[in-house]
Amino acid sequence: MAGGIGLGVRIASLDLKNPLIVASGVLGVSVGLMKRAEEAGAAAVTTKTTTLKERTGHPNPVIYELEYGLLNSMGLPNPGASEMGTVVRRAKEVLRVPVIASIGAAAPDEAVKIAEHLLAADAIELNASCPHAKGYGIEIMSDPGLVAEIVSALKSLPLPVFVKLSAHGDLRLVASKAIEAGADVLVAINTLKGMAINVWARRPVLGGVYGGLSGPAIHPVAVRAVYELYEEFPGFPIIGVGGVESWEEAVEFMLAGASAVGVASALRRGFEVIGSIVSGIREYLANEGFASVREMVGLAHRV
Repeated sequence: MAGGIGLGVRIASLDLKNPLIVASGVLGVSVGLMKRAEEAGAAAVTTKTTTLKERTGHPNPVIYELEYGLLNSMGLPNPGASEMGTVVRRAKEVLRVPVIASIGAAAPDEAVKIAEHLLAADAIELNASCPHAKGYGIEIMSDPGLVAEIVSALKSLPLPVFVKLSAHGDLRLVASKAIEAGADVLVAINTLKGMAINVWARRPVLGGVYGGLSGPAIHPVAVRAVYELYEEFPGFPIIGVGGVESWEEAVEFMLAGASAVGVASALRRGFEVIGSIVSGIREYLANEGFASVREMVGLAHRV
């Protein structure tokens, strides 16, 4: 309880002090940044997506700021599963909040090999939604059967399995297959595939040509995705991600059906935004007569 308001939520086996999770992709491999996120009020942190082998990612420029969000074409750069395993173990030594390890895999056996390096984490998040890394992300989501096979394989390990979905493709079908295979939590959504062209150079801005659009522009799409998932699978744990810049967007996600909320692009303004969002949620609950966060999850479906 915080000021008489219950901010705590439970996602799979993870007990969170409030509904705010730092989404994958913004903390890199820095345990120091993870700790700063925790100190700012984050209830859990998600690692950068890890592949089995090291990836250098796409050439610069990899980030382009727009008036309504960001385009990034990172290409899943990461040090590989073995090194990320070391990072996760260090993080667990200094953090008191759950650590969710994001993985990118193209096959069930590959996913298990990656996850075996990350067993110190509190949960595994399968990235089935990155729009700009060939062979991963949305290319995996385009095959619902493959998503199910990967989830089933990961369930052989002693960690909850989260599946991060894209708004591209058949969201409900893939979610259904993932749940049938044993997924514990759905995460929606990742960035949307987009691009920008420099009109003076007359060529794509990003080094990887295509990028993932994040920030305020994608929030209505993300809310729609969460609403559809809750409508199809009422009561199933969902983490809403996409365009959360303030407490209003976080509350909107929860009313749509999310039990917890991921924040990413907003952290470009500094870690202070985490505390601001949590405080705003608490104030909203108090003003509207709610005793806990859980009371408002999915309320938009009850009209």
